[in-house]
Amino acid sequence: MKINQICLSVDDLPKKWYNITSDLPEPLPPPKEPETGPSRTEFLGRTMIHECLGLESSTDSWIPIPEEIRELYIQAGRPRPLYRARRLEKQLGLKKVRLYYKREDLSPTGSHKVNTALAQAYFAAKEGNTTLATETGAGQWGSALAYAARLMDLECIIFWVRTVYDWKTDRRTFMKLLDATVYASPSKETKIGRKILAENPNNPGSLGIAVSEGLEYASQHEGVVYSLGSVLNHVLIHQSIIGLETIEQFKLVDDNPDLIIGCLGGGSNFGGIALPFAGEVLQGKRECEFLAAQSEAAPNLVKGEYRYDFGDVAEQTPLLKMYTLGHRTELEPIKADGLRYHAAAPFISALRHHNMVRAVAYPADERAVFEAAKMFFQTEGWLAAPESSYAVKASIEEARKAEKAGVEKVICMNISGHGFLDIEAYREKLGIE
Repeated sequence: MKINQICLSVDDLPKKWYNITSDLPEPLPPPKEPETGPSRTEFLGRTMIHECLGLESSTDSWIPIPEEIRELYIQAGRPRPLYRARRLEKQLGLKKVRLYYKREDLSPTGSHKVNTALAQAYFAAKEGNTTLATETGAGQWGSALAYAARLMDLECIIFWVRTVYDWKTDRRTFMKLLDATVYASPSKETKIGRKILAENPNNPGSLGIAVSEGLEYASQHEGVVYSLGSVLNHVLIHQSIIGLETIEQFKLVDDNPDLIIGCLGGGSNFGGIALPFAGEVLQGKRECEFLAAQSEAAPNLVKGEYRYDFGDVAEQTPLLKMYTLGHRTELEPIKADGLRYHAAAPFISALRHHNMVRAVAYPADERAVFEAAKMFFQTEGWLAAPESSYAVKASIEEARKAEKAGVEKVICMNISGHGFLDIEAYREKLGIE
């Protein structure tokens, strides 16, 4: 019998997160204060989780995972399986190429976001906070933080990009089942939200705006702390649990990936699977390439500039060295809204700057990526989130390219989330009645 599912036992769950900082080709450019205005670093010190902020400047390669968080990971279904995509290989007529995919959709909320949400909620509660405030784009991060907050007996306030808030009614219900308070962003709950609505009452919103609202809300309310779902170092460190598991799973089948593929907006799921492998490349322990799949609606790695920029529209964050389209750039709404962010994580941007990460952007009409997801569903049996569909599309393209060239290749993609609450998007993009 051919085994497609490659599993680790609970005893094999990693005990440490990986931090790539010390293995980068050169020191990560530090955050900077803008030339005018109050200290953004001091502002974050008042609004964010202190334990998480400490990881931002950590040079320790390995960060111990508290036993309580490992218990929460197990509660949420970790370790997660790696699959060999034999049926998709057959559909594509592959002889030289082997395809694998990591199942981060198998979480209680349907995505990889719980990996950092559980850690952030744990540390927030330990520091005596009562409420978490955040933003969300596609809704996966909001769902994950609402779930984590409930497990830690915390309240949760979520500012959700308006265009997605309006059509994802089932995911909104999902968050409210966890007692989260959810606002369409821009909202009337914050000064920045009211300002933007006054300028344009029909503003569709963006992650940059929602981040600004979450930060402002946390700064104005006692006991409230802000949690970010992507981009910052501590988030990608928490997400390294994905790649660390995957490394061990490939050992079980005596195989090694030549190419790691993930979708990328801010960089959390891509960094989660890619950074542990990239660290081993930098240490001379393996050879591997990395490909980020993006939307032409927000091609920060493809068309962005590597420079300092703010992470939010209201300019409340320190300046970070990132590939960015500009924090005030208006980005076209898409169904894979988790990819619609103006900048890529500093870790990923640094690797891109040193030509260790390639990137591709697909048309904003999204037809091609939804068609790829349909093929994946019909062969492998799993319905991927719109964001994950970009990784599926890129993997199919790379597999066909290698097969045509007669090159033996092992490709591993990260399925960052499921599409069960995205059926309306599939119906619209594929013309299903």
